Amino acid sequence: MDQYEIVQDSDPRCAELEAAGYRVVAESWAVRLFDPDRELLESAVLRATSGGLTIRELGVESAADLYALEKSNESDYPDTPATHHEVGSLDDIRALWPEHRVFGAFDGHRLVGATVISARDGYGDTRFTSVLATHRRRGVAQAVKAASILAFLDIGITRFSTGGAATNQASLQANQSLGYELTEHWRTYAP
Repeated sequence: MDQYEIVQDSDPRCAELEAAGYRVVAESWAVRLFDPDRELLESAVLRATSGGLTIRELGVESAADLYALEKSNESDYPDTPATHHEVGSLDDIRALWPEHRVFGAFDGHRLVGATVISARDGYGDTRFTSVLATHRRRGVAQAVKAASILAFLDIGITRFSTGGAATNQASLQANQSLGYELTEHWRTYAP
């Protein structure tokens, strides 16, 4: 067997791995959103803009801003076998466009939050969401995610997905506040 086994918690292999002496070293989740509540999404954006932030879609000309945000937050991302996130270089960030769409929150001229989403298998799939430590717990993640969902609704996509590490409960709660429902829970086992 590989060093790690990543198994959905409902899989009978969990019991087999545990009987074989494997232990859970990390957990992760997946959430889905179907037919979102437009009013709920618009209110998430309105709360942020009422608080003085500007929420908008970003083009590739904002790659340096997104790179700076990501570098500031790099050490805050949970690093597990199932949820590894690597910022990479400025060129890696530039390469997100045009496959992905990026929505950001600005406090003045500073990018303080962003989410990156793309169409995948009929879903609007969020790749990552990042918020500066100074702006967390203020609805920034909900606002940028809500803006991205609203934009995808406008092009006819009504199903959304994302996931994350179980240690990042704030991310799970931000998604659930927008109507996402927990659909999968995964365990990472190590010998």
